[in-house]
Formats: sequence, structure tokens, C-alpha cells
Amino acid sequence: MSRTLRRHVHIDNHPSARAAASAASTDEEGSYVPRIRLDTEGPVVTLRLDNPPMNAFDSPQREELSARVRELADSPAVRAVVLYGGERLFAAGADIKALAAMGPEEIRGWNRALQRTFDEVSRLPMPVIAAVTGYALGGGMELALAADYRVAAEDAVFAQPEVQLGIMPGSGGTQRLSRLIGPSRAKNLLMTGRRVKAEEALRLGLVDEVVPTGEALKAAQTYARLLSEGPPAALEAIKEAVDHGTDASMAAGLALERSLFTGVFGTEDATTGLRSFLNRRKKSAP
Repeated sequence: MSRTLRRHVHIDNHPSARAAASAASTDEEGSYVPRIRLDTEGPVVTLRLDNPPMNAFDSPQREELSARVRELADSPAVRAVVLYGGERLFAAGADIKALAAMGPEEIRGWNRALQRTFDEVSRLPMPVIAAVTGYALGGGMELALAADYRVAAEDAVFAQPEVQLGIMPGSGGTQRLSRLIGPSRAKNLLMTGRRVKAEEALRLGLVDEVVPTGEALKAAQTYARLLSEGPPAALEAIKEAVDHGTDASMAAGLALERSLFTGVFGTEDATTGLRSFLNRRKKSAP
């Protein structure tokens, strides 16, 4: 029987990880203080935001998140990823004080970089599950929207409050939210900036599952382990077909599906699965 490996990853020799280290914060003694923690259990990796007190997205955290996501994307051992902000909250969005000090050109570059980072999360080839506790506001909600599946604790609260500051969401909020819950409902949340509790988020389709407070991480990891047991090439192909096909015409979506369907037939998992099915069928025949 194989033993499940559990470890905490802080920094390693991966080039993107080394790049993240150079951008991350340091303590009073000059030692590296990670803002992203990876907890690996078998093929499932929990990516935890660790930028207290509110997990605000300043530039060092954004850069380290990007580096860690690229590291996960390149690892054949990773079959599913869980996004987690901690027991108290998921993430409270951008560092408003830092943004207020920027001019338009600087803001444009900062926003482009954060959009790119969240896109990297959404494009991970394996399933991504967000475990949301407490507040997921602004950029925090936009990060959750980049996941494939969202588990919310009963105490979770979602909002895109940017309009209340005279601005708008800029890291996928207008686009991913409208695709997820529809334009009218999205406009309501985006134009009012109002806060949505977990049960309403479930009714809107903003989240996929609500669990008791304190159980979101466990529920997300359980689902991630289930998905990690599936054939990776088929799961990646399904994710690509859904994510890219729904943005295209029906004809283009079907063409993409057909191409991906043909491609997975050449994988070892498909060969094994089809052979196993036929053998079971032969044994059960009278």
C-alpha cells in the first residue's frame, strides 16, 4: 500500500520559485517570508494565500502567486489544486492604499499583471477548486471565479465593491461573473457592490456547494481527491472544451470538442479504460 505524502513547500529550485523569492517580503532579519504556501497531499496541492491580515493582493503576493501557479502547471505529479485563504477569510482584494498612489499608466501595468496571473490560475491544466471562508472581496472574489468549482463555508461573503470607490473590477470580475451567473445578475452585483452571503451565492450559481463553517477546506480537498483519480488527459480536454467552447459559436465549439475527443483516444488511459470495459462486458456475457 502506498503511503500518502504530506509536505509543506516554501521555496525550491524551480526557476519560477526562485523568481518569486526575490520579489517576496522579508522579515526584520532579512529572511524570506513566503506569501503563498503549498501543501501537497499525494496528487492534490492546496495553494494557500498567506499575506496577513487580509491576504490583500500587493505586487509581491501577485508575483509569488504567478510563480507558484506556473510551477504547478509544469508538474506532472499534480492532478488537482485547491485555492484557500485560511480559516478566517479567503482574500479581501487589492491593496487600496497602494493603488491610490498610482497614476493611470502604472495602474494599467499593475492591472495587466494581475489579470495575467488570474488567467494563469484559470488555465491550469488540472481541476482547480476554491475553498472560500469568510470574505472574498474584489480581487479575492475574482480569484475564486478563476477556479473550476467553488466550495463556500456558511460564513462566506462575496462582493465586487469597486463601484463604491468610484472604480470597477479589473481582474476578470465583469467577464467571469457574467459568464457564470448571467449578464443581468452580474450587473446587479457589479453596479451595487453589495455583499452576497453563501446561501444567496449558491442560488445565484456563484458557488457550487455550501458547507458548515470550518469544513470548506476539507470538502474542497475531498472533491479534489476524487477528481485527481480520473484520467488527467481527459480531464484537461474536458476543461479546455468547456472553457474555450462556450466562448465560441456552436459550430466552433463542436469542432474543438471533436478535435479533443479524437486526441484523448491516443492516450494510455483511454486504451486501458476501453480494454477494461470490453473485458468486463465479455465476462458478464451469457
